[in-house]
Amino acid sequence: MLDRYLPVLAWGRGYNRQTLVNDGVAAGIVTIMLIPQSLAYAMLAGLPPEVGLYASILPIIAYAIFGTSRTLAVGPVAVISLMTLAAAGTVGPPGSAEFIAAALVLALLSGLILVLMGVLKLGFLANLLSHPVVSGFITASGIIIATSQLKSILGIQASGEAMPELLTTLARNIGATNLPTLLIGSASLVFLFWVRKGLKPTLISLGMPARPADLTAKAGPIAAVAVSTFVVVAFDLENRGVKVVGDIPQSLPPLTIPLFDLGLWQQLLVPALLLSVIGFVESVSVAQTLAAKRRQRIDPDQELIGLGAANIAASFSGGYPVTGGFARSVVNFDAGAETPAAGAMTAVGIAIAALFLTPLLASLPIATLAATIIVAVLSLVDFGTVRNVWRYSRADFAAMAATILVTLGLGVEPGVVAGVALSLALLLWRTSRPHAAIVGRVPNTEHFRNVERHKVITDPRIVTIRIDESLTYLNARWLEEHVLEVIAERPAVRHLILMGSAINAIDASALESLEAINHRLADAGIKLHLSEVKGPVMDRLRRSHLPGDLTGRIFLSQDDAFATLVSSPDDEKIEQREDIWLARGLI
Repeated sequence: MLDRYLPVLAWGRGYNRQTLVNDGVAAGIVTIMLIPQSLAYAMLAGLPPEVGLYASILPIIAYAIFGTSRTLAVGPVAVISLMTLAAAGTVGPPGSAEFIAAALVLALLSGLILVLMGVLKLGFLANLLSHPVVSGFITASGIIIATSQLKSILGIQASGEAMPELLTTLARNIGATNLPTLLIGSASLVFLFWVRKGLKPTLISLGMPARPADLTAKAGPIAAVAVSTFVVVAFDLENRGVKVVGDIPQSLPPLTIPLFDLGLWQQLLVPALLLSVIGFVESVSVAQTLAAKRRQRIDPDQELIGLGAANIAASFSGGYPVTGGFARSVVNFDAGAETPAAGAMTAVGIAIAALFLTPLLASLPIATLAATIIVAVLSLVDFGTVRNVWRYSRADFAAMAATILVTLGLGVEPGVVAGVALSLALLLWRTSRPHAAIVGRVPNTEHFRNVERHKVITDPRIVTIRIDESLTYLNARWLEEHVLEVIAERPAVRHLILMGSAINAIDASALESLEAINHRLADAGIKLHLSEVKGPVMDRLRRSHLPGDLTGRIFLSQDDAFATLVSSPDDEKIEQREDIWLARGLI
């Protein structure tokens, strides 16, 4: 039982020296990657750069204790940083004491929400967000983030949470571009893009094995940081207008107590909820993908607790909201991490950097960090998925496109709300109008298929409707209307069969609709029959009056129903063969 809530006990028992070595190697590589990313994402969130380091220490250790993924790397990520900026920006200007206090409260609220959801086993709620909507939101967020960092590449001022304001302020101030900053930012961008696509093939062509070449390429941002910092110092570019990170405190994360202000908590509750949902969806998707590659599994409900613990730890250690990151998790996986201990070792590496290496980062140009963010987030922009969704489903594309447009036009929080609303609306729309087909028998078989797709055998006196959805209050009225419409178009029909092979549930509202259909068809001289009713559905129907009131029969198979009714005169009473149902334990 304890292993259920402390997964560290499960994987810790089999920990050995070889696992330690593999985790240590992965931790070293991820640490090198995470240092510039942590600084960059903190500044993206409107926070001092050291906050990114603090958010990459205790939260990682907390997740290692409570999380179930062996390779998920938790810490600051781009989308959550942007959402933090938007939410905390309603409390105070970025970097202010009020803003930092709001970021701590956001982390605590997000952590508490996630833990509560995990305890209540609400991991399934993540499924309410459709993948096209989530993909659309992340694509739009990536575009906004990349655009917002252009100001640092150009060395100008710009503001705004949505594209119209961002583009307007960039265009207004572009004349003030700082040339040295532009050169550093542009060179960093070109180098980082080349590192991502071209360094690995180059190293392999020079004789380096594929795996070391891949890991070396992923550590490329450190070279950009080192070279650009050296250039700033060597040519005294800070005095020529190049903005740098500045002094970063040499310290471990401080103990911070989130401000308990009821008004502030109420103000940040909805943003924290949205942030929690998006963070969990992004994290669990990465965790499940990586776990499947090693035939492992994760527990979504325990993942909620693990991510919640990480965010609570961030709130008490000077951090801000965190979640599992795609890029660093893939690096962690490829580097050979076997357990969450690799994350804990990464936290130790970040702590050492925070204690001893921060003076080396004081002259790091912000333009280089902006280039790091742009290269990272552009991998989130996936227009290929947009094109594929357009070809596959117009309804999903409409929801995806609307999410992208709302996010780009109005900002991140309206985009999240729109995404959630559109996902639910799409689900309700599909459920309220299920697919239904009139079916007939495929010649020389016992199979029944759609009359519009196959050459099948039918009888003018008999019509069979196959409903491909559970029957609920959402589609109960639709079912009545559909059945009556089908009957109205076929005056010769004397038997109507509802084929239930795809019906997994019938709620009380749908039961009332079936009873109403039964009475209306009886008034028209038509018998209602059911076929292939699933066992759990039949169990519920037996507790109602429908089986006794039914004008027709409940057949075990559609083939039996069709054969019986075809061979029966219209005025013959079709006896309910309860002996068959009793023999099979169905009634």
